Amino acid sequence: MQQETTHRSVHLLPQRGSVRAAARTSLPGSPPAASAARRFLRAALAEWTRLGMVATRGADQLADDAVVVVSELVTNAVVHAGTTVEVLVRLDAASEDDPASLVVEVSDRHPARPVRSEPPDPGAASGEPEYGRGLQLVTALAASWGITYRPGLKAVWARLALDGCGPAGPGVAPRGPRAAESPPPAPRRALRDDRDWTGRGALSFLAEASDLLAGQLDEEMVTALAGQLLVPRLADWCAIWLDAEAAGPEPRLARVWHADESAIEGLRTALVKEPPRLPQEARSAAVTVPVARPGYEGDTESGDNGAGVEGGGAASDEGAAREGRETAQGAAGNALAFRLTAGARPLGILLLGREGLPGAGVSDEATALIEDFARRVGLAIGAARAYARQATISRVLQRGLLPAQVAQIPGVDSSLVYEPSDEGLAGGDFYDIFPAGSGGRWCFMLGDVQGSGPEAAVVTGLARPWLRLLAREGYQVGEVLDRLNGLLLDDAMEAAEAAALMVAGPGSRTGSGPEDGPHDGPQSRFLSLLYGELTPLPGGGGVRCTLACAGHPLPLLLRPDGTVRPAAASQLLLGVVEGAAYESQTFDLEPGDTLLCVTDGVTERRSGPLMFDDSDGLARALADCAGLTAQGVADRIRQAVHTFAEAPPGDDLALLVLQAR
Repeated sequence: MQQETTHRSVHLLPQRGSVRAAARTSLPGSPPAASAARRFLRAALAEWTRLGMVATRGADQLADDAVVVVSELVTNAVVHAGTTVEVLVRLDAASEDDPASLVVEVSDRHPARPVRSEPPDPGAASGEPEYGRGLQLVTALAASWGITYRPGLKAVWARLALDGCGPAGPGVAPRGPRAAESPPPAPRRALRDDRDWTGRGALSFLAEASDLLAGQLDEEMVTALAGQLLVPRLADWCAIWLDAEAAGPEPRLARVWHADESAIEGLRTALVKEPPRLPQEARSAAVTVPVARPGYEGDTESGDNGAGVEGGGAASDEGAAREGRETAQGAAGNALAFRLTAGARPLGILLLGREGLPGAGVSDEATALIEDFARRVGLAIGAARAYARQATISRVLQRGLLPAQVAQIPGVDSSLVYEPSDEGLAGGDFYDIFPAGSGGRWCFMLGDVQGSGPEAAVVTGLARPWLRLLAREGYQVGEVLDRLNGLLLDDAMEAAEAAALMVAGPGSRTGSGPEDGPHDGPQSRFLSLLYGELTPLPGGGGVRCTLACAGHPLPLLLRPDGTVRPAAASQLLLGVVEGAAYESQTFDLEPGDTLLCVTDGVTERRSGPLMFDDSDGLARALADCAGLTAQGVADRIRQAVHTFAEAPPGDDLALLVLQAR
């Protein structure tokens, strides 16, 4: 193996001869990247073969070897780095030191992560990290490979000798194999040894699988990852059926994966006709089931790819020695099936097989490992479905908690920004603008309920309609807050909260201790609120604003000359002290005046130990907005909040801008 470390700025690996052709692509650091890289490489080689840069003789073998190499390198980068992946494929002409070769290079943005290919030392300490064996395939197939580092970038490259399928460089005669060169690589299947999947090798695989699956909240992504983890490490093909959440519908074929991508559609056609049937008592243990043997003959790419293959004559074809050019078959057309469960609830079936081997061709060691893997897949699918159900409930609640659109106040331009911190959960921030009776009276509110999730949704769902009702009954601003405070302290709220918790199910509480539960007694239900009303000024032009602030970030008034001042005084939170009396302040919004109302997701936005509103940061940001429209002010403040820290906001973000015309 050749390994070099360099800081070249032009090429990331040693160039032995002149570059005859090169192709490059950038892929996201996600599971489908390996599939896209394989397609990209095959397309590049096909084009170079068409142009005569790669000889037709041996081109298929070169493509098969290169596809294995790029698949392993990209998978390694995605799993261990997770950043954007750059794939470079290059044809190098022959030189004095090396024959003509194909170079495959995969770069990622995580240069501190080591790349390992050596199997673990059996005598190593138990704390030594365990690495996969994917790069052993690269070692077996490549004439040389190595790693090249530069600041912020790591490239793993492999050089495959063209072995006569590419013309030599000008004036250089082709040479035979080097004395120390490895023999021609065996088919990839021969490199799979189930003895590798015992002891620490199995633990490493399961740890890697758990890390990847645990962070997925989409069942489709879980099935995609499961297929890529199994194929080609432990199987040549696999398929995953998922049961419908509602009883009745047949399981759907959610994912089909094959080591040879051209065989995927044929495999799907063969399997989709009839899902495997497992005994009711089967859990995650392996069950051998008959399947329609998927396969295709030779280089055929017709619609017959999914047809069953009878007899064993195709197995004797010399072309069947290479993966991707053989007939997929089993002596009895069998595969291994594993029930996917979460708890005692069946969720689907994992089916897999190996080609060209009797039965399913999976050893007892590998079977035990896949059983454990199937349990992890089932738990990940169960967690993804539970999250999807909770997200659906929250979206329904959110639609009912907030107005569909912000009303337009005559004589006032308004702009709203609302960004919940978690799109899957009902947030604690709420807002509204609505007309309240005759005389051109309009009311607005911006509030923040303690906590999030269903408990906060209950308070929000009651507070907003109560405020509308009280305003339309003719209560003044201070009186509205007085009565809302009493309602929040009323015992009737407890029944509403208990009902919400029953709908959301166990585990939905926001408490952090094990003692938290839906029947732990009364819980505090306080909220902060900015509530006001607008009425037209006599003679037209501008509005009179009366508002009250209960424990909420103070509203700021921006004059056209750029001066900024608080527009209200701070008072107690609502729902804390029974009998509290709230007062309001009144002022005029002249044409050009701007009123900014925000929640604490703006003022308490953090960047390390600092907060956005430290040293009147919000007021200074608003002063820079003089002369902007209401929409311009909202956009400028939102941008300032987001750029204040690199991390995304950790709290709901809401701001309301009112500008008199």
